[in-house]
Amino acid sequence: MRVLPSPLLAVTDRHGHTRPLAETVQAVLDGGGRWIWFRDRDLEADARLRLGARVAECVQAANAVLTVGGDVALARALGADGVHLGGRSGSEAIAAARAVLGGAALIGVSAHTPQEVATAAQAGADYVTLSPIYATASKPGYGPALGLTGLADSLGAGLPVVALGGLGPEAVRSCRAAGAAGIAIMGGLMRAADPADATRTLLEAWSAAETSAARTAT
Repeated sequence: MRVLPSPLLAVTDRHGHTRPLAETVQAVLDGGGRWIWFRDRDLEADARLRLGARVAECVQAANAVLTVGGDVALARALGADGVHLGGRSGSEAIAAARAVLGGAALIGVSAHTPQEVATAAQAGADYVTLSPIYATASKPGYGPALGLTGLADSLGAGLPVVALGGLGPEAVRSCRAAGAAGIAIMGGLMRAADPADATRTLLEAWSAAETSAARTAT
């Protein structure tokens, strides 16, 4: 099972904050974030490339990891570490992404059911995001919230599962305790008044869950 670059995957959304996206990303990095998913898929190709270049500059200067949502060519152009593909992406799509980005590229896939997690594992993905764990305005139209039961049901495929959807600090602790390999946050970071502080709070919640689990085990 591949080790994730960080337990916190920060998902970009330039609509979520009044400041420029690159400034928000920089604040997340300043707060300890080390894995950024450049999403913002509604832009035209040229505009997305320009914005992505600004984000990539921040991420690379921080020696952090950059994943690009859904566009392998853009990921290559930005010098990204990997790509995040849409749900139901099969082995051919994953192999094609590796052929372009290299065998070490980090390939993620979106999943919304335990069955889709299993399919992604069989197709050769490195990790999945599973959503929505809890109801959230950022992920409408994907059916009812899966909750911790849905998360637990998705862990048997041998693939790191990153929980996504409606997660605050308390939910982060619960997801970690339920076996998630990480948590993906969009609105909680992109709309935060202080993204650096929000990042630190989420990472502290994750660490606290690890500490609590270790104490319980002993």
